[in-house]
Amino acid sequence: MNIRTNAGATSAGRTLRKLAALALCVPLLGGCVGAAVVGVGAGALMLADRRNSETYLSDESMEVRATSRINEKYGDKVHVNVTSYNRMLLLSGEVPTEAIKADVEKIASGVPNVKSISNELAIAGPSGFAGRSNDSYITSKVKARFVDAGKFSPNLVKVVTEAGVVFLLGLVTQAEADAAVEIARTTGGVLKVVRVFEVINPEQAKVLDKKPPPAPAAAPKK
Repeated sequence: MNIRTNAGATSAGRTLRKLAALALCVPLLGGCVGAAVVGVGAGALMLADRRNSETYLSDESMEVRATSRINEKYGDKVHVNVTSYNRMLLLSGEVPTEAIKADVEKIASGVPNVKSISNELAIAGPSGFAGRSNDSYITSKVKARFVDAGKFSPNLVKVVTEAGVVFLLGLVTQAEADAAVEIARTTGGVLKVVRVFEVINPEQAKVLDKKPPPAPAAAPKK
């Protein structure tokens, strides 16, 4: 277990400052902003992503649908996080039995447009607030170190942490994948790194990086 002894207030402050810088590059959307601003923000997020706009929105919808169906059946008996990237679902968290683990995967596979599923659910009781808070902190540190390293655009890799295990998703080249894994692996508190990447060749990456921007959302009618 690689835990740094200097991850105190100073380290946390540096992490927050780095994340703030990243947030300026990719605007985060709040529920209270107007529709026109949401359109601009969503466009910026999609522009920084190698997925096309249709796939990006489909991933968002698939996460919501799968989560809703799982919660409808199991409620607080399970702790399941659904992450979709390029229509590939990652299931992470905790469930009480192997049977429920298999059933959760079956439920998720019933969501339209799912291409594949990585079922990484652990057989355990639901994690507590302290554990989830620590996972969020690890995720923030990994993302901040992506920014620091400058080896690839941080927007290309999605980071999910469960019980100290870091899952990495994205449409990336082999070099980008290796760099992301090395950065995550050497981050304090990370117990293990799991690749859930879809690896593409450099030529494909260049084409995707030059994709046209999504059409702006129409302004709301007065």
